[in-house]
Amino acid sequence: MNDEVVTDTDPFAVFGEWLKAAEAAEPNDPNAMSLATVDANGMPNVRTVLLKGYDERGFVFYTNYESAKGRELLANPKAALNFHWKSLGRQVRVRGTIASVSAAEANAYFASRPRGSRIGAWASQQSRPLESRFALEKAVAAYTTKFALGEIPRPPHWSGFRLTPSEIEFWSAGTFRLHDRILFRRVGDGWRKTRLYP
Repeated sequence: MNDEVVTDTDPFAVFGEWLKAAEAAEPNDPNAMSLATVDANGMPNVRTVLLKGYDERGFVFYTNYESAKGRELLANPKAALNFHWKSLGRQVRVRGTIASVSAAEANAYFASRPRGSRIGAWASQQSRPLESRFALEKAVAAYTTKFALGEIPRPPHWSGFRLTPSEIEFWSAGTFRLHDRILFRRVGDGWRKTRLYP
């Protein structure tokens, strides 16, 4: 990356271009991102989740609110994201605050999921101890029967979060590890763009 590549002053426009390139180049899940949270003991926690939408308001993902990440984000609504597209030699780091998406947004996204994924959202007590694989399969079978006809409603414990960024950093691999780093930091209603040493 160089100054000519990141000429836009809107980091979401740059992100959109980079994600589009990743969708053309990455063989699996170009929308995969690492999500970092902090637990009740102040210990960091990170896992990979999928970006399901973004706009000028932020980056959206969905989860079980009773999972480890759900509980952590509800208790401490700050997080960081990292997108790494190895085939492109690029990554994007994002830090900001967390808020729940609206019920209408969550309902619309939940309805778009495959039927099996909607059943799974009911059957999985995500992040909690599981006595056996059979217990999970039994729960899936029970909810499959329960929702055999008609639509499957969104579980009350399943919804989405939106990370509203305060910082977005674009990193591009350079020769001799002289990488390019461009940081956008939110200032009022706009963004300040700064080049960083690699």
